[in-house]
Amino acid sequence: MTAPLQNETPSISGSSLFQSRRQFLARNAMGIGGVALATMLQQENLLANEEIAPFVQQDKFDLTPKQPNLEPRAQSMISLFMHGGPSHMDLTDPKPMLTKFHDTEYKGDVSYSFINRASKKLKGSSFKFAPRGECGTELSELLPNLAEVIDDVCLIRSMHTDINGHEPSIWSMNTGKSQPGRPALGSWLTYGLGSESKNLPAYVVMTDPGGHPVDGVRNWSNGWMPPLFQGTVIRPKEPRIFNLNPPVHLQGEVQRQNMELLQKLNAKHLETHPGESDLEARIASYELAARMQDAASEALDLSQETKTTLEMYGIGEDATDEYGKRCLIARRLVERGVRFVQLFIAGQIWDNHSSIDSSLRSCCGKTDKPAAALIKDLKQRGLLDTTLVHWGGEIGRLPVTENHGDPSKAGRDHNGQGFSTWLAGGGIKGGMTFGETDEFGHKAVTDKVSPNDYHATLLKLFGLNHEKLSFRYNGLQQTLTDKRPCRVVEEIIA
Repeated sequence: MTAPLQNETPSISGSSLFQSRRQFLARNAMGIGGVALATMLQQENLLANEEIAPFVQQDKFDLTPKQPNLEPRAQSMISLFMHGGPSHMDLTDPKPMLTKFHDTEYKGDVSYSFINRASKKLKGSSFKFAPRGECGTELSELLPNLAEVIDDVCLIRSMHTDINGHEPSIWSMNTGKSQPGRPALGSWLTYGLGSESKNLPAYVVMTDPGGHPVDGVRNWSNGWMPPLFQGTVIRPKEPRIFNLNPPVHLQGEVQRQNMELLQKLNAKHLETHPGESDLEARIASYELAARMQDAASEALDLSQETKTTLEMYGIGEDATDEYGKRCLIARRLVERGVRFVQLFIAGQIWDNHSSIDSSLRSCCGKTDKPAAALIKDLKQRGLLDTTLVHWGGEIGRLPVTENHGDPSKAGRDHNGQGFSTWLAGGGIKGGMTFGETDEFGHKAVTDKVSPNDYHATLLKLFGLNHEKLSFRYNGLQQTLTDKRPCRVVEEIIA
């Protein structure tokens, strides 16, 4: 072996920088096998791709405002989730043929959830439909308040999950895939965009006094994202946040000193446990709780609202008081920079397997007036342009009768093949319908919209590309749309 030249700089290992090709490959590419592996991975498109890399840095997670990679139309969202499956052919999707052939045998194939109560007898709607607003969208008599704002609403009549069960359809609509354990929509939005408020949670959940919805806390779970991105629950009754303020003898200077000490201890503890996302999230929640003492109390105080506003939401009326208060609080929260607010219903009140005529009246009596008031209120305050409002459930209902016999006891079984939802504000075209179900309302047939289409469109409205907003988990870049074939529904964007 020849001695190195005098001006040759040795490598860190003491060997010459001038190496043979074989030496270079052996020392720097884990041998020729490593080069071959890299070549095969590239050919199979399995190497990291800059085009799908997330725009959010993942070395540190926080809720500071982040710049979207597209021009945003929406800044916040309020989701009025209607668990159970509202009956579209009785509310938003009139079917004259269903009425014409009422009580006759349905010729199509039907998938039942409850075969022991099943029937193939068609059930026409018991409720009258009429054109509403300047747009002329036909709505049921059960939705007189929605009729007043229908010119601001885009009614999608072709939603489908192709799954009849509640939970898998809820997961599809809320997390992008029909399996549990994934982050909810609110988690994705707060992960991608952060929060505009330093003193309120970015993602707020408002539950019903009657209890949690079907599937419970998984409806607002952060899944495999850091706990920082899970929903913060505000109680449905007063006090809406427990222990928001300290006892009188601990307020003022004593509290300030205690908080400073706690902050120092937390920071020191975190230094010894770097990268612990659970610990980081807990510390962040403590700090947020301290800042919320004044901000949350003010945001939740409805006594600041005018009598006219309270009446518009139905506050003070037996049927609408509770849901009206939550809708009004939702407006107050987004007004103060909260990114995502979601209202849930106890159980699944729209799951009308029996006595659908009376139970639908009750459901609409609770929700129709407050939901419409939310649209009116946001619009008159100049907030509707940047606030996206969603109303809808996870499935619809079948056109055939369940518990066929006594008409007063008749209901409808689950139907994930076609149902309705509506959107307003945040860059959505108002006064339009989109998509169609077949002549009996059984299946979506025209301009079908899947949960992934819905999510891709929502993200676009917030300035986010559904293919690029990703989170690395289990060695893979995960997305809300699960890399499934889907599209942004450009036709409904203003």
